[in-house]
Amino acid sequence: MYEIQSKIEGKQFDLYKLEQKLKPIGYTIGGNWDYDHGAFDYKLNDEEGYQFLRVPFTAVNGELDTRGCTVEIGKPFLLSHQYEYGIDEHGDTGNFSATLNQFQAPIDPDADIPSKYIDRGKRLVSDLENVLLTTQ
Repeated sequence: MYEIQSKIEGKQFDLYKLEQKLKPIGYTIGGNWDYDHGAFDYKLNDEEGYQFLRVPFTAVNGELDTRGCTVEIGKPFLLSHQYEYGIDEHGDTGNFSATLNQFQAPIDPDADIPSKYIDRGKRLVSDLENVLLTTQ
């Protein structure tokens, strides 16, 4: 994980309006959200594992699945996950659990982040600041 300083950290936004600004420029709401927190993800690469920029947020007024929810942005960070290639030799999954968990665990869920992705992540955060702070 690599944290990126940002002027958007601590700023509050209506979640619906935030989504309307971020989805057209490539962000998606990540799968690990709950009723009080979540994150927008921007995929940087998915060829050797995957690297992405994550912009976390926390509900400060309402729940994420309700109209009018206000969220506060946390510190953006880069994540890198490196996956094992081929067959999982140590997989001892039965038929039932295989229907629920079809993917291998990463060999390194917090892999080093190549400098080219750090530079790109910093540019993306700068672009994000321009989008969110100039049209707030």
